[in-house]
Amino acid sequence: MDKLTYETLDILNYDGYLLRQAPEKVIQFGEGNFLRGFVDYFIDLANERGGFNGKVAVVQPIPAGRIGDINRQEGLYTLCLRGRDRQGIRNEKRIISCISRGIDPYEDFPSFLELARNEEMEYIVSNTTEAGIVYDGTCRFSDQPAGTFPAKLTRLLYERFSRTASQRGFIILSCELIDDNGKKLKDCVLSHSRDWDLGPDFIQWVEQENRFCSTLVDRIVTGYPADPEEENGKNGYEDVLMDAAEFFGLWVIEGTEDLEGSLPFTRAGLPILVKKDHKPYKTRKVRILNGAHTCLVPVARLAGKQIVRESMEDEKINQFVRTFVFQEVIPTLDLPEEDLRQFAEDVFDRFANPFIDHKLTDIALNSISKWTARIKPSLKEYAARKGTLPACTVFALAALIVYYKHEQVRDDEQVLAFFRRAGQFQTNEALVHELLKQKDFFQEDLSKVQGLVQMTAALMDEIESRGMAEALAGFLKEC
Repeated sequence: MDKLTYETLDILNYDGYLLRQAPEKVIQFGEGNFLRGFVDYFIDLANERGGFNGKVAVVQPIPAGRIGDINRQEGLYTLCLRGRDRQGIRNEKRIISCISRGIDPYEDFPSFLELARNEEMEYIVSNTTEAGIVYDGTCRFSDQPAGTFPAKLTRLLYERFSRTASQRGFIILSCELIDDNGKKLKDCVLSHSRDWDLGPDFIQWVEQENRFCSTLVDRIVTGYPADPEEENGKNGYEDVLMDAAEFFGLWVIEGTEDLEGSLPFTRAGLPILVKKDHKPYKTRKVRILNGAHTCLVPVARLAGKQIVRESMEDEKINQFVRTFVFQEVIPTLDLPEEDLRQFAEDVFDRFANPFIDHKLTDIALNSISKWTARIKPSLKEYAARKGTLPACTVFALAALIVYYKHEQVRDDEQVLAFFRRAGQFQTNEALVHELLKQKDFFQEDLSKVQGLVQMTAALMDEIESRGMAEALAGFLKEC
């Protein structure tokens, strides 16, 4: 079977959209599944629908990567979009043609620097994992290349500043899953600039001519399909870069109103928002999407469920999670209610995706810290606004403690050590009281929240004595 290339597509008389030639306008740090299933997909649509007419040059950020595969396939790959939305269950494919080439700076450092000298380059995007945006004082200007992404970027920016006539800066879009990713990347660049004595003019240029945008990205990209041989057979070519993702996608980019006109995505009608502050949207995602996952897991696992979709097909569990989201989480958020409710409905469509078997045990990893980050803020805000405790939230907490008490779980050793002592407590109320006092777990003493210990312990008693299915049914009748 022939490898996916433009020539192969010609032989197959492929009649879908392709952009064969266009100027390079985007430098992308990272060649992984997420960027190719998210950012490059949007750029490809911007080329087709918005007249962007731009190609992406992909930089391999670490010594080992897939640049060779990208170049052998001339930047082409198949993206399988699979999921459920308001249009029903969909399974579609698109050949992505926005990538021009890949560059390995460890093998070809001059070509890496040459990217900066191309004055048609306008954008830099990155996803170098959560550990990618770090400052490393051992990196040097003379490294070819420097070890970290921020150091590589600093060197690239200096090349732009010192070797081009216009000195036009970049719009830099960080997609790493950390808070304030753009701001943290900028701070690292400025630190390297000072360490390397690159001069006040360069530092001023970095700050004034380049826009480091913090962003929120939201799409499940599952990567190389589990059935590649079958998919290659259907396609009629071999594609080692095939990628798969859900249909839902949202990119919130922090910036002023004028930035919207500078980006190609909005002209193409894509699900990309430019907002002065991206944090309310991150809060929405964490508390609704991630919070629902963390709420669901112990309840569903104690009911004998294995994956998210199976859990949401259970009428009682579905009712419980929807009540948690719509009645207890959404009232604590400050975005327009219509937007919040629509996002929540999209979340439940995503949970029902028939192409993704999302294991509950995978979501359950480190659930105590996840509960603290994802659910505790909703609990406290609900109590402050309503003057009472949110019942489903507390039921989920009770289920979580029962799950940790009786099942094999994966968490930090400190958490596991506490639950190994669970049998020493004569009552659930004593156990809950001691657990919620652990500031190392919850960042505060939650045993002081009025009524929380007693309500949680009583619900634990119900779950342990009646079993999850019966306890949940009884709980929902009383709600």
